[in-house]
Amino acid sequence: MLTIVALLTRQLSYLGREYPAGSDYFHKKLKTAFLKNKDLSDPAEIQKRIDLGDYVCKEIEAMYHINKYRAMKKRYYEENQAEDIQSKLENASWANASAKK
Repeated sequence: MLTIVALLTRQLSYLGREYPAGSDYFHKKLKTAFLKNKDLSDPAEIQKRIDLGDYVCKEIEAMYHINKYRAMKKRYYEENQAEDIQSKLENASWANASAKK
């Protein structure tokens, strides 16, 4: 159980390096969260906290992917051009035909 917690701490610390509010903010929150739960002894409660940590990791990764996608979209398309492409894809005849099947 201890190694899982250590790996989770390391993974969250790594993910926090590029956190939008700043890495210092993230690491302070991370440290307080782990210190708050350091005295847990119930295995079920510990597992619940580990699962929550895994969920937070996945959410942070998803946020980074969305931010990366938005940055790439801004580089390659103007604001209205991206919306036009999206509407054309939604209204394409081949998309409607495949949806009916």
